[in-house]
Amino acid sequence: MLQATLTRHPHGITAVDTDYIRPGLAAAHLIEHGGRAAFVDVGTNHSVPRLLAALEMLGVARSAVDLVLLTHVHLDHAGGAGALLRELPSARAIVHPRGAPHLADPTRLIAASTAVYGATLYRELYGDLVPIPPERMSLMKDGQRVDFAGRELLLIDTPGHAMHHYCIVDAMYANVFTGDTLGLSYRELDTAAGAFVVPTTTPTQFDPEQLIASIDRLLGYAPQAAYLMHYSRVTGLPRIAASLKTQIRELAALARRHAGAANRGAAIRSEMRARWLELARLHGITLPEPRIDEILGKDLDLNAQGLVAWLARTAGR
Repeated sequence: MLQATLTRHPHGITAVDTDYIRPGLAAAHLIEHGGRAAFVDVGTNHSVPRLLAALEMLGVARSAVDLVLLTHVHLDHAGGAGALLRELPSARAIVHPRGAPHLADPTRLIAASTAVYGATLYRELYGDLVPIPPERMSLMKDGQRVDFAGRELLLIDTPGHAMHHYCIVDAMYANVFTGDTLGLSYRELDTAAGAFVVPTTTPTQFDPEQLIASIDRLLGYAPQAAYLMHYSRVTGLPRIAASLKTQIRELAALARRHAGAANRGAAIRSEMRARWLELARLHGITLPEPRIDEILGKDLDLNAQGLVAWLARTAGR
């Protein structure tokens, strides 16, 4: 049997490594409660066998999965949803209304992702997307309360990373499932100071003011732990939120400084890398620079692309 890499957390939550690009980069989360189960984000088509293996390893029947909560439709989070739903007879997907049309007909999603990654890498990472039948999708509403086997899940609209992004407040246990709103935090970069977190400004809908407002909204629920797709559980959220908001403002400012550069993407990436290395050292991270580059390099590439797209979109404001 295929094995999945699982990390058990409190309150019936298990992180399942989706094996996206490298181990420890992306996690789907399975919530178990009252004999039922729900996934929060699912990874890519290639992740689906690992999610099914996780169910088997945990003794959860496929028919016990009621919900597939997709924080947004970027393919590292939702690309495998259609294929997974084929294997979960009782489940329905809950999707942001801005993202649902792209999962029912992924043509434009494929085109946008191919533009970011290139055709060869896109196919290697994501494969052939399976559309989700509209009757198996529910559209989230801001402030919607979902009854999950007696455990209330509150869905809140959180633009900034993407316009089709929502987060989930698990008020019973003071948890939040944040997709990409609360940034990226890889466990290799943890120190005695806690989790090291950086924002994600990937193409194409990054908006710094919206993202800061969404972070403030999340912290308004006084969560004790956040579950990030990249990578799983972090605590000490007031410190993390303050750091993220400062970094988001810094990234917007550095992007504007390089707006007129001939190769502004490379210039933005270079300055962002220098700042992240500085922050890493201040956080007590002692890994050599090549190892930090190995961990954060892909995010630097995508963040730079996102900042360039943001500059182009806001030119003249």
